[in-house]
Amino acid sequence: MRVLIIGGGVAGTVAALAAQKAGLAPELFEAYDESAGLTHGVYLTVAVNGVDALRAVDAHPVVLEAGFPSGHIQFRSGSGKRLGSVPLGPMPDDGAGTHTIRRADLYRGLYKLVADRGIPIQHGKRLVRAERLPGGGVRAHFADGTSAEGDVLIGADGVHSVARTAIDPANPGPRYTGLGNTGGFTRTADVDAEPGDYVMVWGRDCFFGYTVAPDGELWWFANPPASREPSRTDLRRLTTADLRARLVELLAVDDSPAAQIVRDTAGDFGLTNQYDLPTVPTWHDGAMVVIGDAAHAVSPSSGQGASMAAEDAVVLAQCLRDLPTVPAALDRYEALRRERVERIVKWGAGMNNTKKQGVVGRALRDLALPFILRKADDPQEMEKMSWMFRHHIDWNRTVRSGG
Repeated sequence: MRVLIIGGGVAGTVAALAAQKAGLAPELFEAYDESAGLTHGVYLTVAVNGVDALRAVDAHPVVLEAGFPSGHIQFRSGSGKRLGSVPLGPMPDDGAGTHTIRRADLYRGLYKLVADRGIPIQHGKRLVRAERLPGGGVRAHFADGTSAEGDVLIGADGVHSVARTAIDPANPGPRYTGLGNTGGFTRTADVDAEPGDYVMVWGRDCFFGYTVAPDGELWWFANPPASREPSRTDLRRLTTADLRARLVELLAVDDSPAAQIVRDTAGDFGLTNQYDLPTVPTWHDGAMVVIGDAAHAVSPSSGQGASMAAEDAVVLAQCLRDLPTVPAALDRYEALRRERVERIVKWGAGMNNTKKQGVVGRALRDLALPFILRKADDPQEMEKMSWMFRHHIDWNRTVRSGG
């Protein structure tokens, strides 16, 4: 079975690795000249369930070797008040719990595994449309005028997915959340955080977070609000100096090291828009299917985006391996995945909404959160989150239709 995979991010590379392990014939088509946007984003977390999914295709060393364990999140208000803390999921005995990793290191590591395992990769292949073939299978058309045919197309092409529209033109597109994403790396003295722990600050005008790597380097991100969605041209024109000045202005009103951290960041950093994705009614059409952000853009607040992409890829490969036809495999994949990912999307959206509060909302949030977080840090309460973190995919288990 020839599997056309569109996109070389986490979802696409793991799909390629899983499809090969399942005995299929994957081929990866990447729009970028090198790999999937190595300059996009700063860092991310791979949750314990994501590490487990990567283990199914022998890709977990990428995270364990290039990343570092992340234990807790401390929450603070813009006034400097400590609101509480929660664990970042359970830590297994083998240390393969939630890890933080530079996005570029994760992409490069997974890409290298795909190349090293002999899976064909074509670059400069930006999908523009795709169609089902009358006799079965699918044809993908690329912006350079070329095309490719296969038995199934996996759209791992992100929140702005072309594959999603090819499957069903009525599928919704991404929705701007009113927030931006930016971040960088620096070294700042006297930052109150243990290596591996996160500090999240609900600032008056801007949400800010940071963590400290084992070598003492500080990794930070910010979500500056903007009621109007900046265009791609606006984002490209925005210089680091202008963005730094804007962030410092937003963060200087808070009792936190955020403004100083941004001032101390010497390297370039840019701004991207943050999007979410309403429920996508149609994940597949019997020959094409979407996975990862193309199917369900999980809020960064959930810390589950990369993990959900990896889980999708592994489960889809199992379905294609075990079920007799492609349509049956895609039906079963959706049945196995939709309820779980939409539950996580809803949970992450609730967390994201706390970043955009007015004066009254901020006051109520800062009063309520200490009680909520104190309860959330209780082991019995954390056990209630086991549905998210302790999700295990047994690669050797046969997937059966409807069971």
